[in-house]
Amino acid sequence: MALTTVRAIVVDDEKPARERLRRLLAADARVELIACCGGGAEAVRLVTERANGGEPVQLLFLDVQMPELDGFGVIAALVDRLDASELPAFVFVTAHDEYALRAFDAHAVDYLLKPFSDERFQASLDRACWHLRAGQAHAMMSKLQSLLGTLSAAEPALAEPARDRILLKGPHRIRLLPVQQIAWIEAEGMYVKLHTRDGATHLHRGLLGQLDASLDQRRFVRVHRSAIVNLDLIDALQQDAHGDYTVVLKDRTEIRLGRRYRARLQQRLGQDL
Repeated sequence: MALTTVRAIVVDDEKPARERLRRLLAADARVELIACCGGGAEAVRLVTERANGGEPVQLLFLDVQMPELDGFGVIAALVDRLDASELPAFVFVTAHDEYALRAFDAHAVDYLLKPFSDERFQASLDRACWHLRAGQAHAMMSKLQSLLGTLSAAEPALAEPARDRILLKGPHRIRLLPVQQIAWIEAEGMYVKLHTRDGATHLHRGLLGQLDASLDQRRFVRVHRSAIVNLDLIDALQQDAHGDYTVVLKDRTEIRLGRRYRARLQQRLGQDL
């Protein structure tokens, strides 16, 4: 993999830490600093958008402890949304040394323990650039994908019986939603949005890939990195001039069929498109 510059993002909820990393990276001609994010959800959104736009982020300097979505949650969310080739390498930057073993189990390029010197940072950046230029990022992230249990394009065997209800937790009660009432499901940050047959929507905390693995594979199929549909409610498949398809549900909802999911849908339908 020949790189001219490395596209990088800093993710840290503390402004002074972000600013220091920004200054250090801005001084290095090998790096194109894309953004400095103050939270994990913002980073997941930006990395996903860049990947969809054909200019994936290649390196994350990532804090571990952050409110709402921590560093490991960021990695898990990205693995759920992106192909292995689109995933960035990452360096954990934290004041807490107790996460080091877990970080290296997750194949982090490096682990910067705050406070760190400029020299220590430079050594970490050198290591990250070497990994990327040597073409090792793809193999490293493939290991991470396996570690986090993400579904690959091939269908895995279900380890447990498919769930038949989803718990919807409210402030004073928990509702049990039968899965047969679900028309389709879309990713919504660290949540999924459940669209039911009656036109209602419900937010449920969890990753789309995790939910996909727990549903009845004969009834539901993932058609996009951001969408799962109920096979019984597909009305038509519309093809555009480029050969891509849109899934049209019976209520006229339209959902783009991602190319990497076309083979999966064909397998479920039992015939080629």
